[in-house]
Amino acid sequence: VPGYGDSPQVEMVVTAQGRVAFLDHVLQELGLQRPVLVSPSMSGRFALPFLLMHGDQLAGFVPIAPVGTKDYTAEQYWRVQTPTLILYGDRDTGLAPQALQNLQHIPEHRVVVVADAGHACYLDKPEDFHRALLGFLRQLK
Repeated sequence: VPGYGDSPQVEMVVTAQGRVAFLDHVLQELGLQRPVLVSPSMSGRFALPFLLMHGDQLAGFVPIAPVGTKDYTAEQYWRVQTPTLILYGDRDTGLAPQALQNLQHIPEHRVVVVADAGHACYLDKPEDFHRALLGFLRQLK
């Protein structure tokens, strides 16, 4: 994610609108049509506004305790028609409950809690994570 970790700051991603444009540009450059957007943690700052503005371009959305869920209203989430798998580790007691509280307003969602896993549940329990992710992908149209 540009601007986080060791990546350089990119002026374009300072605003939500800029982050949406950035992610849209990445998807266009990669030639992806109706991808499934997987969004762990800090990537929520990019994925959530993209989902709300361009969710119709996605085949599915997989938020993994993303940041920024409280920045949007229940009404905004209700308008999302993208099939969504809300995924998190049961030991993530910080961000996961807040994300679930907000994201559960997405009409077409299901929830998978990865047992004995923390915030980075995909690292703590990769087999369980991949089983849940692949199960969700198989059900998409």
